[in-house]
Amino acid sequence: MDRLLRVISGQWTSYLLWVLAQNGPQRFGALQKLVPGISTKVLTERLRMLDAAGLVLREQAATIPPQVTYSLTPRGLELRGLMDDLSIVARRWDAEGWRPPPR
Repeated sequence: MDRLLRVISGQWTSYLLWVLAQNGPQRFGALQKLVPGISTKVLTERLRMLDAAGLVLREQAATIPPQVTYSLTPRGLELRGLMDDLSIVARRWDAEGWRPPPR
């Protein structure tokens, strides 16, 4: 459990997994638009880490310029139900006015 949580609990990481689960395969620029506020550097780092962890697949087409698409692997798709459940809880808590404490 600890190993899995260490991978998916980094800043933006679980949200990226949820976005890919909700929207299917996406190119880098589309992911930037779907995840407002994430920097190019952090998005690149998170996608590389998720690729190395076997949760995200990076596919590069042999075009000029290269087209790179990111999607969830079968292992990443296993987390979809968990992400959906967290989304339901987050929306309910948000509607109730809950906010996390300031950092």
